[in-house]
Amino acid sequence: LNNETRKLELELETYKAENCVKLLNPLSKDLSVMRQSLLFGGLESIAYNRNRKNQDLKFYEFGNCYYYNTDNKKEGQPLDAYSEDFRLGLWITGNKFAQTWVRVEEKSSIYELKGYVENILKRLGVVTKTYIKENFSNELIAEGRRIATPAEQVLVSYGSVSKKVLAQFDINSEVFYAELNWNALLDTIHNNKVSYAEISKF
Repeated sequence: LNNETRKLELELETYKAENCVKLLNPLSKDLSVMRQSLLFGGLESIAYNRNRKNQDLKFYEFGNCYYYNTDNKKEGQPLDAYSEDFRLGLWITGNKFAQTWVRVEEKSSIYELKGYVENILKRLGVVTKTYIKENFSNELIAEGRRIATPAEQVLVSYGSVSKKVLAQFDINSEVFYAELNWNALLDTIHNNKVSYAEISKF
């Protein structure tokens, strides 16, 4: 995390400073904590590309996120307070299609991102009929949607990144972001039957 991102995270209610995993021997003050979300790294990449005239972007990242919860700390077991999740992040911004002689310009939208998310869930064999689906918003996501298990574990959240957060990165276009809890998704499908066929030799 750079200094700007670290400062932004420390001011958030969604990712509180007390839940940061701090490094004992950081290379610099700017890199003193582990990330709690993939969001900010993707926004830095979007800002970098937009500053170089690359406006229409679709990014993804598989990566780990880290958390510290003092309530889970037990005497003699200091590692119990730490947890790690493997997540998939998706970012889209700019135009879905550039204007050509056969197609009009079409901007990216939340529905495009929703389609990507639903396609991933379908390919994983995740059946969401029994899951909780609800709208949400916070200081990061202005208009969001999430899918959670009956035990209220969030599997997927996606939506439009708030303008306040985008302003911190000097991004003046809409950015749509989805984060999938990959470990939790794999846990929900571990009993699913998978059928497959040999790839054609031709």
